[in-house]
Amino acid sequence: MNPIDVVISGAGPNGLLLAGELALAGVRPVVLERLAAPSSELKANGILGQANRVLDLRGLYQRLSGSNEPPQQMDGYIFAGLQVPFAGVADNPMYGMLIQQPRVVRELVDWVTALGVEIRWGHELLDFAQGSGGVTVDVAAPSGDHRLHATYLVGADGGRSQVRKRAGIEFPGLTADVVARVAHVGLPEELRTGLGSIEVPGLGEIPFGHHRFDGGVLIYAEFQPGRSMVGTIEYGALLPDDAPELTIDELRASVHRVIGTELPLGPPNWPGPHALRRINGQNTRQAAQYRAGNVFLVGDAAHVHSAMGGPGLNLGLQDAMNLGWKLAAAVRGCAPVGLLDSYHSERWPAGQRVMMHSMAQSALMAAGPEVGALRTLFGEILATPDGSAHIAGVLAGSDVRYEVGDDHRLSGYFVPDVTLDDGRRVAELLRSGRPLLLDLAGGKYAESVRGGRDIAIDIEIAPMAEAPAAALLIRPDGYVAWATDSADGSAADGLRATVERWFGGPVAEELSA
Repeated sequence: MNPIDVVISGAGPNGLLLAGELALAGVRPVVLERLAAPSSELKANGILGQANRVLDLRGLYQRLSGSNEPPQQMDGYIFAGLQVPFAGVADNPMYGMLIQQPRVVRELVDWVTALGVEIRWGHELLDFAQGSGGVTVDVAAPSGDHRLHATYLVGADGGRSQVRKRAGIEFPGLTADVVARVAHVGLPEELRTGLGSIEVPGLGEIPFGHHRFDGGVLIYAEFQPGRSMVGTIEYGALLPDDAPELTIDELRASVHRVIGTELPLGPPNWPGPHALRRINGQNTRQAAQYRAGNVFLVGDAAHVHSAMGGPGLNLGLQDAMNLGWKLAAAVRGCAPVGLLDSYHSERWPAGQRVMMHSMAQSALMAAGPEVGALRTLFGEILATPDGSAHIAGVLAGSDVRYEVGDDHRLSGYFVPDVTLDDGRRVAELLRSGRPLLLDLAGGKYAESVRGGRDIAIDIEIAPMAEAPAAALLIRPDGYVAWATDSADGSAADGLRATVERWFGGPVAEELSA
């Protein structure tokens, strides 16, 4: 039997985006999903930060948002319940899109299916073994257990990842004594302010977001008019492992302990699905390695952390985008030495940074007068242009710089959101999923990447009055691999070396000249 190029375990957003990236590069993965159909579980309620620009590279932002507009910058956000204004932030990197995770999954399923990806619903990975020829995967399926042979296996199967466990990859970290509860609830209409907040008798107005009290944290969100979500975070004690499933009564009692007064919660009075979940013990853990031989981890399989600040999809979707083009190059046999290893070396530090700021937010929400004083000081810092700009970069993930072997100020960062003089945006030029040479120097660098036979590099020769550089080589994941300010072609040797490093050898496909 001919082996499958790539088996992906898990048809969540990260596994599906990875599958689509592979398909764009001519690789047809097989996705295994133990559920019989796309999950309706309400987890994320939006996509924040740089992930919106990642989706924009493939036209998926427009598909998910239902708008032809580019990603929209946010006027402000919250950090540990503290307001962070972005009005004075130059090149604000914080983008947001309100969308529930089940819809994200459904749209990505349609996208990858149209690209020819096979999703095997009701198929669960049981075990696997690595050998010289790749990976042998044992699968449980409705038609009976069977075995698949794959060159590569990717675990996109969540925080309890079987792929990670079976690969023997350690998952160090900590579990905090925190119990978090969240549910869609019905609330008396007289408590609603009509502004997406509620007025609690004896307490005052509770707007959207996290709110710190001596007894813990109260969360209120109204992502759709009239449909309230209430949550709590309590510190210091865990429930027994055999605790019954969360109920509205349990959540109501938790709210009382946190805020010291009654909040008349009831079951939601609109059609489901509804959120109703509890996290007993907050894990902050990261895989010791994102690669073990021909096995890779993406998303929650590689890292778990607090949901505070909504970093989950932002981090996981960028994992998938980073791995996709590299894995495709390996399948096609044109991956330079070390390319697959760069997945771990680039994305592991990004995961570390998210865990840092999620733990920092949790610490800033704890009880005690010392924490209250720290929050006051931190709030003053957030109100400054430098403070808000720094936190915007942290939350968006835009402050992550990859080591790409080029020291230009743009190299290693996500490509700026620039618009050419003819009105096209750089994101629109990357829809193919191939590398792009954006030559803004009148074609001085285009000849440097023509010829050869290993990989296609799109070339765009375009005028731009206020160009960020004379030329940029942009990887398929949107990161700048090389850039120059020299408009005379004198940096061509550096361009050729960069092409060799990341893509193995140049072959160009002209887009326009």
